[in-house]
Amino acid sequence: MALITFEGVGLSYGGANVAHDVSFSVNAGEFWGIVGENGSGKTTLMKALLGLIPCSNGRIVLGEGLKPNEIGYLPQQSLIQKDFPASVGEVVLSGTIGWRGMKPFYGRHERALARKNMEMLGILPIEKHSYQELSGGQQQRVLLARALCATKKCLVLDEPTTGLDPVVTADFYRLLHTVNGQGMTVIMVSHDVEEAVRDCSHILHLSCHPLFIGTAAAYKTSPIGRRYLQETAL
Repeated sequence: MALITFEGVGLSYGGANVAHDVSFSVNAGEFWGIVGENGSGKTTLMKALLGLIPCSNGRIVLGEGLKPNEIGYLPQQSLIQKDFPASVGEVVLSGTIGWRGMKPFYGRHERALARKNMEMLGILPIEKHSYQELSGGQQQRVLLARALCATKKCLVLDEPTTGLDPVVTADFYRLLHTVNGQGMTVIMVSHDVEEAVRDCSHILHLSCHPLFIGTAAAYKTSPIGRRYLQETAL
């Protein structure tokens, strides 16, 4: 059984339909890029996957024991999030809240997991530092570590490199590939089609017509893929 299956999913936002009859499956270990025009429903689709909004049509089925509160989520950063007054360690630990239940305090397991993810992402030395004083790249590493504390199976990221310079962006994608190479399924919304095709194994291009679902290699030779990749090259 697939890890996630979208069955004829339709979505609306602000009273307008933004996605129509979306059907595809995500298997464990794949790296999906969700691309498309502004307003095509990319972020809305991710919010439906996370159970934050309902589907107007169809359904999303989770397999292999995956639960909505066990999906790691790295949203687009707001100014409020960037100025969040907490330490790096506190932000990362908060990723365990979804699955640790009603326990009032973090236990040994949660702290060990947070430490493991901070060490893997190279932020353990700044564990006590204030999150709001970090650079954009450091903040994204912290949020990725937080998302990893929420899941063992699936990460969802919404425009994770927005505002980062090219060097920091390349470093962030190396981290994502490391995580994906360890078996983590990754689903990423991106405004950069060229970047998504380079880094992802599969592409979902949301638009009214045509809709593309398939491998990144097939997307490169598809009519919609050739058009969008040519536009980004201009």
